[in-house]
Amino acid sequence: MIQIAASILAADVMHLSREVHLMEDAGCDLFHIDVMDGIFVPNITHGPSLVSAMKKKTSVPLDVHLMIMRPERYIDRFIEAGADFLTVHFETVADLHSILNKIREAGASAGVSVKPGTDIRALEPFLEAADMVLIMAVEPGFGGQEFMYDTLEKVRALKDIGYTGLIEVDGGINPINLPALIDAGLDIAVMGTSLFEARDKFAFVREVHALSGAPFLQSAPVL
Repeated sequence: MIQIAASILAADVMHLSREVHLMEDAGCDLFHIDVMDGIFVPNITHGPSLVSAMKKKTSVPLDVHLMIMRPERYIDRFIEAGADFLTVHFETVADLHSILNKIREAGASAGVSVKPGTDIRALEPFLEAADMVLIMAVEPGFGGQEFMYDTLEKVRALKDIGYTGLIEVDGGINPINLPALIDAGLDIAVMGTSLFEARDKFAFVREVHALSGAPFLQSAPVL
């Protein structure tokens, strides 16, 4: 069964505590927290204080995605704040092996992410140090973008390389493209707009989880 990572970027920030508890009750497996610095991506979002606050309010693991330059400066702070998964971008670091090992040694699962324009095979020398690969299916920075279908080939390529860790995809995932992602080898779906705007979030999560055991179809039921 695939896991659902509820993206806080799509939550109502004025009622974040309520949103977190609702997603937890609905059965989401992770909370995905995007950290943006306004330099690597054209937006600014959350810091360690939000991770710390959420850690006190939920038992659901926190999946922290650092879309920032020089992420090595903040690894300890985010793990101390409560990050269970900590992901850095391939494009932002000079010594990826060292950073992934540092994340693991600090007690979190280590992830590496790539932007849409980055060749997924560039990660091959580093995969043994990565617990998770996060593939961006949109240009990082803002929610609500349209899913890029060449992401499917990147997921398949990781499988072809022989990668056995978790594969996560973020950006524009909805009930229409999700079955193809699952068929390609997806483990974790980061879901923002489609999840938080669903009429019945409990039914949405149940149906997404159920898709994992269903055969791949060219179209999916509307959730």
